[in-house]
Amino acid sequence: MKALFSKILIANRGEIAIRIIRACKEMGIATVAVYSEADRDSLHVSLADESVCIGPAQLKDSYLNIAAIITAAEVTGAGAIHPGYGLLSENTKFASLCEKCNIAFIGPPSQVIAKMGDKDMARRTMKAAGVPVIPGSEMLENEEQAAAEAKRIGLPLLIKARSGGGGSGIRLVRTMEEFPGAFRTASAEARIAFGDGAVYLEKYLFPAKHVEMQLLCDNQGHAVVLGERECSVQRKHQKLLEESPAPALSETMRTEMQRCAILAAKTAGYVNAGTVEFLVDDDGSFYFMEMNTRLQVEHAVTEMVTGIDLVKWQIRIAAGLPLTFSQKDVVPSGSAIECRINAENPALNYRPSSGKITLLHIPGGPWVRFDTALFQGYRVPPFYDSLIGKLVVHAQTREEAIRKMQAALCELVISGIDTNTEMHRRILSHPAFRAGSYHTDFMDQLECEKH
Repeated sequence: MKALFSKILIANRGEIAIRIIRACKEMGIATVAVYSEADRDSLHVSLADESVCIGPAQLKDSYLNIAAIITAAEVTGAGAIHPGYGLLSENTKFASLCEKCNIAFIGPPSQVIAKMGDKDMARRTMKAAGVPVIPGSEMLENEEQAAAEAKRIGLPLLIKARSGGGGSGIRLVRTMEEFPGAFRTASAEARIAFGDGAVYLEKYLFPAKHVEMQLLCDNQGHAVVLGERECSVQRKHQKLLEESPAPALSETMRTEMQRCAILAAKTAGYVNAGTVEFLVDDDGSFYFMEMNTRLQVEHAVTEMVTGIDLVKWQIRIAAGLPLTFSQKDVVPSGSAIECRINAENPALNYRPSSGKITLLHIPGGPWVRFDTALFQGYRVPPFYDSLIGKLVVHAQTREEAIRKMQAALCELVISGIDTNTEMHRRILSHPAFRAGSYHTDFMDQLECEKH
């Protein structure tokens, strides 16, 4: 039997770094935290067995500093690096350099990240494999070609960056008058965010739901789907709330989407945890959007309904161990919901908030989970993503899960900064959400109703 790693470096911060450290502790694996000067007093630093400062507060000088992170792994003798999500988790150069330095990258091989991270290449790969894709264009060379393709595809449509994620480099175009400005803005935004200004066009499907399939794939060629997550509650293409199972999916559609997710993974030669994302029409059609080659923020939803620890399996697979269960062994149970708790003020156009946590009360009770790096007295820095915690609940029915989440949100107290907890209570009480009939424009409707 292959041995697990003796020491893992976590190339991330905040709640996901703590989540990985906890999994490592349970597996008997030593941990190394890296941190910026702004995160010197952070919880992930104190929980790890060792810690290394990798630079100033700015992301580019610390958590995106590949050389500093690789050096930290070599100096501490870490045999593997877990990138978490965001930051360097889908960076082909980083994964490739880990491989060259004989450090295990806890994620898919660098060539798979490159293939599936290039959204144009991913679309062409899936189309060739027989997975349905959204009608669209190839990569665009200039604005004139883009305008001609836009007229061929028809409006409305999305201009989408080839690289990256998180909603950057995406623009919705409803009229041709909007097109030139939107094209230039999307390309410029993508160039700044990802160092790649290449974009393509995609038909805008409306109304539609955003449903993703969670995969685990080992090095021996086995692949399983751990159910789906409904992710249609979004603002500017950033997810706010996720649930499983997706309330509007029929068993027939679920089975077919799972088959396509497995097909997508095997076609890409995928290894480790990954997610295939689909858009679903009200008429029952679904289309491949993209593949996330990393752990998702919302992975806890799947853990709640399956009882499978995704982070531990990421580590086992990276160490060369095979999956010990097959598709028939995966039987999701009950209903789970996750609310992303952000340090921001929705009433002030989602203005980010930072400052000292003066009072913190975390809700408890059976099957209530709050993944966070917060503690009383902690000072939330202004330099990083606004996500400060993920509140997750599980119950036997969706209706019970909604009530449990409402109760947990009422009990959650985070004083000293602004948060979006009140917004989540509004989402959960909305008739469209309660009915499970919401689409990707749900937050736009909610904002309109408020005014």
